[in-house]
Amino acid sequence: MDLVPALEEPLRQPLKSVLGPATAKVMAEHLGLLTVGDLLHHYPRRYEERGQLTHLADLPMDEHVTVVAQVADARLHTFASAKAPRGKGQRLEVTITDGSGRLQLVFFGAGVHKPHKELLPGTRAMFAGKVSVFNRRLQLAHPAYELLRGDPEESVETWAGALIPIYPATAKLESWKIGKAIQTVLPTAQEAADPLPDTLREGRGLVPLPEALLKIHRPHTKADIEDARSRLKWDEAFVLQVALARRRHADAQLPAVPRKPAPEGLLTAFDARLPFTLTDGQQRVSREIFDDLATDHPMHRLLQGEVGSGKTMVALRAMLAVVDAGGQAAMLAPTEVLAQQHHRSVVEMMGELAEGGMLGGAEQATKVVLLTGSMGAAARRHALLDLTTGEAGIVIGTHALIEDKVQFHDLGLVVVDEQHRFGVEQRDALRGKGKQPPHLLVMTATPIPRTVAMTVFGDLETSVLDQLPAGRSPIASHVVPAADKPHFLSRAWERVREEVENGHQAYVVCPRIGDEEDDPKKSGKKKSPEGEAEKRPPLAVLDVADQLAKGPLQGLRVEVLHGRMHPDDKDAVMRRFAAGETHVLVATTVIEVGVNVPNATAMVIMDADRFGVSQLHQLRGRVGRGSAPGLCLLVTEMPEASPARQRLGAVASTLDGFELSRIDLEQRREGDVLGQAQSGARTSLKVLAVIEDEEIIAEAREEATAVVAQDPELTRLPALRTALDALLDEEREQYLEKG
Repeated sequence: MDLVPALEEPLRQPLKSVLGPATAKVMAEHLGLLTVGDLLHHYPRRYEERGQLTHLADLPMDEHVTVVAQVADARLHTFASAKAPRGKGQRLEVTITDGSGRLQLVFFGAGVHKPHKELLPGTRAMFAGKVSVFNRRLQLAHPAYELLRGDPEESVETWAGALIPIYPATAKLESWKIGKAIQTVLPTAQEAADPLPDTLREGRGLVPLPEALLKIHRPHTKADIEDARSRLKWDEAFVLQVALARRRHADAQLPAVPRKPAPEGLLTAFDARLPFTLTDGQQRVSREIFDDLATDHPMHRLLQGEVGSGKTMVALRAMLAVVDAGGQAAMLAPTEVLAQQHHRSVVEMMGELAEGGMLGGAEQATKVVLLTGSMGAAARRHALLDLTTGEAGIVIGTHALIEDKVQFHDLGLVVVDEQHRFGVEQRDALRGKGKQPPHLLVMTATPIPRTVAMTVFGDLETSVLDQLPAGRSPIASHVVPAADKPHFLSRAWERVREEVENGHQAYVVCPRIGDEEDDPKKSGKKKSPEGEAEKRPPLAVLDVADQLAKGPLQGLRVEVLHGRMHPDDKDAVMRRFAAGETHVLVATTVIEVGVNVPNATAMVIMDADRFGVSQLHQLRGRVGRGSAPGLCLLVTEMPEASPARQRLGAVASTLDGFELSRIDLEQRREGDVLGQAQSGARTSLKVLAVIEDEEIIAEAREEATAVVAQDPELTRLPALRTALDALLDEEREQYLEKG
């Protein structure tokens, strides 16, 4: 019988458990820790010194926290209640302090006896619980606690200076219990297989993995923690980069049909029709794409560009080049509204070149078809037939393109718009539709800092469009503090009226539709309640549209647009707005990407604090698309000092999406950035911070590329192979869960 390697041993098993079965169950269900190795890689979030107290003023609201503090006083109160009508109810109030701030702990009923005996003034302990506000004071109700008692052998100095690891914990399992479980399995760290090649580790002066694990969980000094973190950051960066380098390497081995545009074909005819010249950036990026398309390996390119930098034009020219070369091109959009919008604008830009097979179509023309889930059966059958016969050179559609029924005559290029909405597996499903792997162009208008691009899209080459085409106007952005200064909001509606009087149009964006049942659980309650604004549900499209039409925007033509409308109704609303028949469109974020109405110059975003930084930047990009300057007003009820207001201030202060995405990432950390695009192993990053550790990521990419070039199967590096399988295995699990 094979012995299970020590680190792969399950924490919970029928015959013998490494930990108590109850602890192992909580670890599996709440922290995703299944094996001894998982537990050893559950690193402390921070460290407290026994002699130092946690700074209580910085505690986050509504989050599970662990603090080290000293009991200042403890009082037992009796009170009458329904359960104890004779005044026999008991409440223990304990005040703990860090020397400057104070925090109230509350225990009720039978739960008061033990803390009443143990939490005497002067006692130091670790306390864990959820921070809430009661009577305008911070409190922890029924916290778990662990007394900090000195070992009789220890001197006061060593005791006070000892570093206590504080682990990411849950209400069901406190940090110190996780710490004890880790101490139980820590001896097996000696058997940890080191994924870093020796030459790399020695060359960079990194400690071996067993030593790093010991030092991160049981540090004697702050230097120990530093050594451990430097080493573990390299593990994360390197293993991730090896995964991406292997994907790049495998893709480079695949054959693809080179697609070179015919000299006097469709592309030449299209360029001749353009009423403007392409920007230098568009020409540069187009050259990079055409060079890739001409090779016999599939192109894998990420095209990043600011909102309105002309990415669609670059993508369309690439699609025309492929059609010219006898292939077909497919563009995948995340929503029906966007697919219809792209289809409409492509057909308009191409004119008679999009009328292949029709009377009046140009000689080089092709057919451009739309394919979405809500199309009628007849229209859908027609579209599918045009794809199978090759009659349609270009197809634009939603997820419906990925379905098994969809067959292409000769798929040569796949363009994916707004990549962060599509997982790697969807990209692959569409690529599988070609007789040979088609070329791939991925577009995103969410500017991604270089390192994030390297970590998330490391399997793609990157092109950046960073200049706006001529004729785009500047956008002025302002925060409107509706609670502090209500007259600012009145002025906002006056500005909208002024824009309409000058012949322009406006958007009003709300976080919610408003036809859902008002379930208090779903009413938009977020973490960190920052004042009253958080307590009410987010503003809704249907309510706001109604109030505006009867109030400040009376007399203007106001329409609504949201995701639950019938696709034909959505399309009709967008057509009326684009034609200038509607003055004000009140919408959800369905207008976030791709909607192009050059005459719309103003946007008012209600409850702007409920949106992320990149989302606000995307939304704002819908105005100022014509010759008149744009105006974006961010309405919020958040108090001036709140983080939400600082975030809105940042959005108002710059139009540089790359700068904003850095701010966004520094505030949110990279969990969801990696999570969305990488379907990634529960943000596979634990110690690596994408922005701070830029250098490590770039160096790890070089090292990984060199290792994979020499040994693509990693036969000489079995420990690295194992680490890689663990990372990808988790990704596979994620795919299944999503499926």
